[in-house]
Amino acid sequence: MTTTGTTIATSAKTARRKIVVVGVAAVIAVAMAVDTKVVQIGSDADLRQQAFDPDRFGQTEFPRIRDIVAKRAAEAVTLAQELAADKEAAIAAYGTSAGTFPVIAVSFTGTVGEGKSGIFAVDVDGLPEGTKIRVQTGPAINGTELRDIPGDIDFGAFTNQIEYQDSGAGINRAMASEVLADLDRETLTGKMISVTGAFTMINPKNWLVTPVVLEIK
Repeated sequence: MTTTGTTIATSAKTARRKIVVVGVAAVIAVAMAVDTKVVQIGSDADLRQQAFDPDRFGQTEFPRIRDIVAKRAAEAVTLAQELAADKEAAIAAYGTSAGTFPVIAVSFTGTVGEGKSGIFAVDVDGLPEGTKIRVQTGPAINGTELRDIPGDIDFGAFTNQIEYQDSGAGINRAMASEVLADLDRETLTGKMISVTGAFTMINPKNWLVTPVVLEIK
């Protein structure tokens, strides 16, 4: 084969390869276009909208939790007496088993004592000797009592431990916004308050209550 013939053959092969490459690229481009979904920002299909929002969760769940606590709550003196008489029966009647320690619903009216970091002692008439009640008023609300008291907000419903923890914080913030936003902590000592809330029973005679209702008398 002459040099000219070889050059022509090589050029033809190169041209065919270019055609094949262009054809494959065109097929890929068409496939990508068919498989591409246009998502409008802020729509339900926007994955950012589907990320877990603890504050939205808290605002949705808190009214239900408030009603559960109010329905289940025992008056404090009665609860203290029943805990002393039969702890397991009292927990079954007014509480929820939540991990190591149960969470119990309670209501009381008493005089506010001294407070520190938003946590105030409350003197309730008729409590057995040695039983103490404190209530947390914020601004920061700690603990997972409100998340745990319904008994149906389970870890398995969340993607991971962080979301599960954040769900409790979101409920606490929703409660604080609704119940404690207008509370004047500076003048609270000495006033009579009525509280409905929940506490984790670590010590049967020392209750730190997270409120769902707090009213100044």
